[in-house]
Formats: sequence, structure tokens, C-alpha cells
Amino acid sequence: MDNMKQDKTKVSIIMPTYNESENIIQVLKSIGEHLPEDIATEALVVDDNSPDGTGRIVEDYINDTQNGIGYAIEVIHRKSKSGLSSAILDGIQHSSGEIIVIMDSDFSHPPKIIPQLVEEIETSKCDIVIASRFVPGGVINGWSTKRKLISKTAKGIAKAGLGVNESDPMSGFFAFKRKILEGIKFDAIGYKMLLEILVKAKDAKVKEIPYTFTDRTRGSSKLDSSTMFDYVKSVWKLYRHGREAKVSDTRTSIRFISKAGRFYTVGASGLLVNYIISLLFADAIIDFWYIHATIIGIAVSMSSNFILNKIWTFEDRNFEVKKTLAQYGKFVGFSSLGALIQLGMVYILVDNYQFVYSIALILAVIIAASSNFIFNKKWTFKEKVWS
Repeated sequence: MDNMKQDKTKVSIIMPTYNESENIIQVLKSIGEHLPEDIATEALVVDDNSPDGTGRIVEDYINDTQNGIGYAIEVIHRKSKSGLSSAILDGIQHSSGEIIVIMDSDFSHPPKIIPQLVEEIETSKCDIVIASRFVPGGVINGWSTKRKLISKTAKGIAKAGLGVNESDPMSGFFAFKRKILEGIKFDAIGYKMLLEILVKAKDAKVKEIPYTFTDRTRGSSKLDSSTMFDYVKSVWKLYRHGREAKVSDTRTSIRFISKAGRFYTVGASGLLVNYIISLLFADAIIDFWYIHATIIGIAVSMSSNFILNKIWTFEDRNFEVKKTLAQYGKFVGFSSLGALIQLGMVYILVDNYQFVYSIALILAVIIAASSNFIFNKKWTFKEKVWS
């Protein structure tokens, strides 16, 4: 018996929780039902001091000798709500498995996929296996159009700004070999640990397998405006990490493509800023007329875009007041046409075609963001077009 235990694969399943009392026990039971006998498994529930008593409920379940768990379960009680990525890191530090699986505890990540993730790690010689919603065979059930658009925007930012090639770098359901974390220092900002691993785990071999994502039916979603801002902050830090790690390429074509990529990545971040600020003023903070709310969103995103493009895209650290104001005026001027197009589209789509404001806003911002890269490169920041 002891020899058999030694031959088993050791797998650690990390599940961060916050107010998951309605789901957690059924998820733990489902994990036990789907684990093959030849996989020695531990599950670590990392609870952020849930007001609904999620951690205590799991403790009671563990102590119930009649439950027939069939695998080890441990609860890590954290004193406050400190974020999803840091919860995952805490779970990893407490775990002992050679293979680590990260998943949610609300049934959006089906436990029956866990054996497939582990098998792929072992048989395909991959370091990371991602349960993907976007490879052929992957499905998303229960998402609104708004949620899908936010997801596509976030994925686009990751691909353009960080050079990530995977179809679902935002997945929260994945497995990896513990050894790939050696030497990595994590920032643990926001909620997308996989993205940080993909950027920082050098030469890791990655494979994606399809699964059906089903949005939670019980409990509340953790996606809010603060989560979106954390995501933008995380991408910025990861970009800086990648920039410091890479050897600079001085070829003209590479520099041009790099700056264009950064410019459009800033534009994508401006889309998020624009969208969030406009919705806040239209719905959350003050019940502004949607046109006024859109104007405020444009102004804030235009200013953030200018600062990011000056510092990041065109690497201009000269903030002399006269020069910066002149640049800002040109940047605003070149951006104004796009802003007028955005306003016009929002008005027409909402008033003439009865589009929902949030959808009309996304469509208008995307079209308006077919930006003024060449104009700003040549006249605002005084660079040659092809350089």
C-alpha cells in the first residue's frame, strides 16, 4: 500500500474563495467524484475572510467523518480580502504538489476537466496546460454581450501589449508544473495569475484544451471597475518586466511595429477608461444624460492616452510645461475627429436604432480608436513616420 502511494502523482488544487458558501461544498464533492484513483490530490481552499462563512463551512465539512472525501482538503484562512492573485500565491506556498491546478469554486470551471489537465501535463511534456474557452471546442455559456466585449478587449490588450500568443491568456482554470515558478517574482496585482506566469515563465511549453465555461448560477460575480483598473495596472507592470528582460532590437521595422503596437495598446486601455468613466457618470455616480457622460469619458481617456503615449510609446520624458502643453494640444486636436465620430455614432445608435447605451458605446469607441498614430508620431512627437 505504501509503495502504491509513493507512485501516485501529487496534485495540488488551489481554490481562492470569497463568499462562496452556496457553491464550495458541492464543488469539493464534485472534485472527489471525478479524480482518478491513481492521482494523490490535495485541495487548498484559500478564503479571504468571507462574511458568509465559506471557510468555516469547509472546516465543518472536513470534520464530518461521514462525508467520504477521498482526498486531502485544507482551509487557509486569510484575515482580509487581499486579492485573487495573492490568494493563489498563498495557496501555492502552502501546497506540496508537483502539479498545481488553479480553478474557481463556483462551477464555472467544471471539476471533471481536472484529470484532463493533469494528463496533458504528464503525457504531452507541457509545462502549462490551459483550459481554454476559445480554442475549437471551447464554449461560453451565460455571458452577456457586455461581458464578452470586456473579455475580448482584455485579451486583445494582453496579446498586443505583452506578446502573448495563447487563445485564452485570461483563463482562470489551468495547471502547471511547480518547477516553472523557480526564480519568478510575482507582483500579484489583480486577478489574472495565468497572464503573469505566461509572461515571466521563460521557455515554458504551453498547451490549451477546450472546455465549456458556464457562468455562475449562485453567488455574485467578482468583476467590477476596480478589477478592470487592476488589470490595466498589471499589464503595465508586465510590459515593463518584458521590456527590461528583452535585448533591444534596433531595426527600423521592429521599432516602428513596436511603437505602433504600444500606441494601439494605449488606445485599448483608453477604451477601458472611456467605457468605465462614461458608465460611472451615466449610471453609477450621477444620472447624467448619456451624451454628457460620454464627453466626460472621452476627456479622461484622451488625457490618460496622451500621458501614456508620451512616456511609453514615444519615450518622451521631457515634461517642460510649454512643450507638454503644445504636444497635448496637438494630441487632442488629432483625437477630436475620432471623438466627434464616437459622439455621432453613440447618438445615432441610441436615438435612431434603439441600441443599449453600453453596446453603442463599445462600438463607437472601437471605431473612433482607429487612431491617429501616424499624425501623432510625425507632428505631435516630431518623429519620422518610418522609424
